[in-house]
Amino acid sequence: MFKGSNVALVTPFKNDKLDDETYIKLIHFHIKNGTNGLVPAGTTGESPTLSHHEHERVIELCVKESNGKLPVFAGTGSNSTEEAISLTTHAEKIGANGALIVTPYYNKPTQEGLFQHYKAINDKCGIPIIIYNIPGRSVIDMSVDTMSRLYELKNIIGVKDATGDLNRVGETLKKMGSDFIQLTGNDDIALEFNKKGGVGAISVTANIAPKLCSDFQKLSKSKSDNEIKEAERLDKILKPVHHSMFVESNPSPVKYAAKLLNLCDDNVRLPLVKVTDKTKDIIKKALQSAKLI
Repeated sequence: MFKGSNVALVTPFKNDKLDDETYIKLIHFHIKNGTNGLVPAGTTGESPTLSHHEHERVIELCVKESNGKLPVFAGTGSNSTEEAISLTTHAEKIGANGALIVTPYYNKPTQEGLFQHYKAINDKCGIPIIIYNIPGRSVIDMSVDTMSRLYELKNIIGVKDATGDLNRVGETLKKMGSDFIQLTGNDDIALEFNKKGGVGAISVTANIAPKLCSDFQKLSKSKSDNEIKEAERLDKILKPVHHSMFVESNPSPVKYAAKLLNLCDDNVRLPLVKVTDKTKDIIKKALQSAKLI
């Protein structure tokens, strides 16, 4: 149900308020252009600065507008276990297909603390949960052994791995088997990630190049040598775009790129700011090289 190119959806703002109309257009843009799944209210969706009402609203809009056409894995993580339970049970109630739950940031729990955090959420909900392991933002790194313990629980089905460590794919595959879903959070290593046993990505670049990302993902898992070569060709086209999305803090670059493509405005909420002119030039050149503009 959850593989291929899944977009970490940006959240559009107008006058610093959630722009429902543009958000709905973005959802239908992805339905039409081959995206395999929607991930609202994640890091790229600026979840840290969404109010609780806005957080719930963007998930509701995704579920309603996708109307079963695409699976919705809602970002429902928090460094407060109680808050993560509340967001996850709400996502379940409104019909989300699953939850993407980030490791608790700032608190720095031990591996046992991580296990108990996810277990508490698991025990209160009935939808699939994907662990979001991103030590670059959360400081802590969930071990493969801890993930293996969590996989024994009823709702834990996989991981969004944003460690950047390709060795993890094989280690995780060996420990949990191929039914444990492995998605990368790093677009730039998606090809090697899939070759080693991954099944897709939760992608920033998919916001602005959904068809390219979807085609690439499909081809990268092919058994055909010719299709793998085509995946490698698309990967080379996408590489400059992937890199340009992280010249400054995500999602400021991707929102500027989306503005260039007339998808949404480039407004972000403080403490994030719009990208500099130097970064704008890098993004423009990357989009031009991929023939997106």
